Amino acid sequence: MTSDHTAADIDRHVRVYITVFVALMALTLITVTISYLHLPLPMAVTVALLVATVKGSLVACYFMHLISEKKLIYAVLGLTGAFFLVLLALPVLTVHDGFWIH
Repeated sequence: MTSDHTAADIDRHVRVYITVFVALMALTLITVTISYLHLPLPMAVTVALLVATVKGSLVACYFMHLISEKKLIYAVLGLTGAFFLVLLALPVLTVHDGFWIH
């Protein structure tokens, strides 16, 4: 049995995972620190969502290996955008239900 992965490739992947783990821990500490600042509610929610988005992106990209699936990501994003636009258009199309009958 031969392996396609060399020791250098494995070391590089392990370094990336450790770096992402350290970044996640740092962002968790930042989240906890921000909670003690007693910011106004809108600002606190904005900062919390920003940090959570960065953390979620790191997890999705590296631990779920989505960073190498660019075509699939763009296809899913396009499909989501299309459904979003259809759902936004539904109320506009139904607001004048009886308008065309008369």
